[in-house]
Amino acid sequence: MIAEAARRELIDAVGPKSLLDREEDLRLYEFDGSVDKARPDVVVFPRSASEVAAIARIAAKHDLPVVGRGAGTGLSGGAVPRHGGIMVGFSRMNRILELDFENERAVVEPGVVNLELTNAAAPSGYFFAPDPSSQRACTIGGNVAENAGGPHTLVYGVTTNHVLDLEAVLPDGRVLHTGALHADPAGYDLNGLLTGSEGTLALVTKITVRLMKKPEAVKTFLAIYDSVDDCAATVSEITARAITPAALEMLDGTLLRMVEEATHAGYPLDAAGVLLIELEGLTEAVEDQAEQIRLACEACNAREFRVARSAQERDLLWKGRKNAFGAIGRVSPFFYVHDGMVPRSRIPATLRRIQEISSACGLTISNIFHAGDGNMHPIILFDARKPGDMEKAQRAGFDILEYCVSVGGAITGEHGIGMEKLDLMSKQFNEETLDLMRRLKRIFDPAQLFNPGKLLPTGKGCTEIRQPPIARPEDLL
Repeated sequence: MIAEAARRELIDAVGPKSLLDREEDLRLYEFDGSVDKARPDVVVFPRSASEVAAIARIAAKHDLPVVGRGAGTGLSGGAVPRHGGIMVGFSRMNRILELDFENERAVVEPGVVNLELTNAAAPSGYFFAPDPSSQRACTIGGNVAENAGGPHTLVYGVTTNHVLDLEAVLPDGRVLHTGALHADPAGYDLNGLLTGSEGTLALVTKITVRLMKKPEAVKTFLAIYDSVDDCAATVSEITARAITPAALEMLDGTLLRMVEEATHAGYPLDAAGVLLIELEGLTEAVEDQAEQIRLACEACNAREFRVARSAQERDLLWKGRKNAFGAIGRVSPFFYVHDGMVPRSRIPATLRRIQEISSACGLTISNIFHAGDGNMHPIILFDARKPGDMEKAQRAGFDILEYCVSVGGAITGEHGIGMEKLDLMSKQFNEETLDLMRRLKRIFDPAQLFNPGKLLPTGKGCTEIRQPPIARPEDLL
């Protein structure tokens, strides 16, 4: 619990109807989309940057941790208040402040839902490119915190490629502006520094983003395979033909059967794997590349190559892809979604290694991922009610990401580090690099109050013993 004096000051800052501290309310804010849980002492809902700044000053005065939260859809524990304290919920800072089509940009508050921005821009022929699978729920502030991606980032890039300027509150309550309203601002890249920093350096209160013009033509394809290796090899074959699709997604047989049974999107139940491929651009270029895509798939033994003949067919295929997690929930009471990167050429070997880990731990692991850029998303099915199952799932995830690093990849592509991957940071970076990151954190947050216990290992650095997960099996029921 926080001191009564701090509670009163928070009420003065945001108003009594913008603060929650009853146990039944706090339970709703003790988790995100990961497997870990921890409860805040209080949740506040500011409506402006000045209120966020006041909250930061109160936290500093009373030495209280501060954790920002968007929609809670993150998958690495970034919004889990590991050490309690103040949770800052941005759901009431949800306005689109400006749509500037002449300069192809928008200004939004952090609580704006990702898809709502695209819907607002659509009548004028524009859209917001980063499209996480949770885009119907996730917020742009959360996207900035985690540097979120999505299926179409193969051609458009991740969130950082679309951020022009940030307004952010520092831990001492000062307000910072990071960029300029053009592509190449002078000075250090503070946009890039804060985007993906997971709320450990500052709390973002306003975001200027790039808007994209809708493409002239879009074509969507489904390539069906009897071999996972052939399916994965097609990714390199398409790249070798100098084609960069807007999206290139892979689902293995285990996952696509769960998806099809839930969504009836038209995926074949007997396939070993499928590729969902999308091209965008000028009509003539899309038509030419479509033929090259077909030839690449056939060269890698695709048994069938389908073309979505209408917007309805295209939407149905993407419905299957973007509702995959819900489909898994119909089959397994619990699942653990991971996120790692490998070079495209190592996708087949990585899938084989995941299968070996699955067999060794006795848990089913399905795969759905952004194959075009090697962003793997193994999904580990387990039952937290069975003793040892959660530990097996976490160990399997660790082994998969360790393998990703060993083949020249990375421990995250878009989900962030949060608290789940702290013990893997030393696999990715040497101690000198980690120490530099810690010193940078101290420059912004000397008291270590903003989202403590996230992103960076503490204590003994690369020799640190892994902290046990906060969640217990009974907590997940």
